Amino acid sequence: MISRSFRWLWMSSGLSNIGDGVTLVGVSLIAVTLTRSPLLVSLVSTAATLPWLLLTLHAGALADRHDRRRIMAVSNGARAGVLAAMILAAWSGVLNLPVLLAGALLLGVAEVFADTSAQSILPMVVPRNQLADANGKLIAVQTVGNNFLGAPLAGILTGIGAAATLGAPALLYAAAGLALLGMRGRFHVEAPSTRTLRADIADGLRYLWDHRVLRALSIFAGVLNLANAAYFAVFVLWVVGEESRVGLPPSGYGLIAAALALGAVAGSLLAEKLSHRAGQVRTLITADLVNSILLLVPVFLPTAVAIGVTAALLGATNAISNVVLVSLRQRIVPEELLGRVHATIRLIGMGATPLGAAVGGFLGVRVGLPAVFCTAAALCVIAVALVSRPVTGRSVAEAERAAQPAEALKETA
Repeated sequence: MISRSFRWLWMSSGLSNIGDGVTLVGVSLIAVTLTRSPLLVSLVSTAATLPWLLLTLHAGALADRHDRRRIMAVSNGARAGVLAAMILAAWSGVLNLPVLLAGALLLGVAEVFADTSAQSILPMVVPRNQLADANGKLIAVQTVGNNFLGAPLAGILTGIGAAATLGAPALLYAAAGLALLGMRGRFHVEAPSTRTLRADIADGLRYLWDHRVLRALSIFAGVLNLANAAYFAVFVLWVVGEESRVGLPPSGYGLIAAALALGAVAGSLLAEKLSHRAGQVRTLITADLVNSILLLVPVFLPTAVAIGVTAALLGATNAISNVVLVSLRQRIVPEELLGRVHATIRLIGMGATPLGAAVGGFLGVRVGLPAVFCTAAALCVIAVALVSRPVTGRSVAEAERAAQPAEALKETA
């Protein structure tokens, strides 16, 4: 049975992710009104994701020291404040590209602290044997909020004006922070570290490096994120506007994101059943391989229908992969290390995103958008082939068995 605290966490996640969807798409669409340069447009994604490269390890160490619910609430409040300042800039007529980039950077900082604590808090809210189900529900509401609700809403709000596009997520983030107050229980580790932050960060890095399965999966995630960031940083230029290959209006771009969300909901709810029948590793490898090949469809079939269907399939396969990966990590890593290890993995995975976005913009200028898309797809296929060697059903089973004695001791203490 899902606990009361999980329901509040689920509600908060839904509200904040609708805000994420409006912000992500809305800021990109605002940027397109300021410039048509692939490099300058890609800088928005770079700024939003750069904090993952700079602050992730610190966010993880703090999540293992302090109340994780409080960190999430404060982060949501900070995002509402940043957006309020950007609204004032829009009303004053000074919302130019540098201001937009500064706002995206600050929103990214708050996201790092909120998301790091969010995934670390879940094992404190639900039993370990319910993690896959809980992660499926969370990923479903996150993708619905980001793409099915937030992205189309961004397309509509952009037609009204920048202030409306930024004001809606500000209210949503504020509501998400308030929803967290309904959670009850312990949301900090029982014996937080009193050592230096640097020493705590080193422990997280060491644990991940010594763990063969987690190390391979984190590098794999980094390569996939690098390739996908390069792809989607300039994807809006391929589909939106009269100068684009597809020629969709901004609202059409939001509908493509909604198709992505529909597939993601289905994938997140099916992930547990698929991994139970086919095995975690086989499900993971198959989902990521199909996802990688699908990236080629918009290049060879640049039509609204083909891209919409592809978006739904991309959403499904990506959600399946995420549920398997996150649930596995939460079962293997001890509670007192989860924030730091999760942060280290996100550093590799999300830290590659701004680099990929910058590379995508650079290559888009030099060799064209189709070359960016094909290169990204090829890199993803290679990554899937390489990770299938160290990550097998046997190695994953051994890692889970190795974690069981420590878990049993903690539960009986």
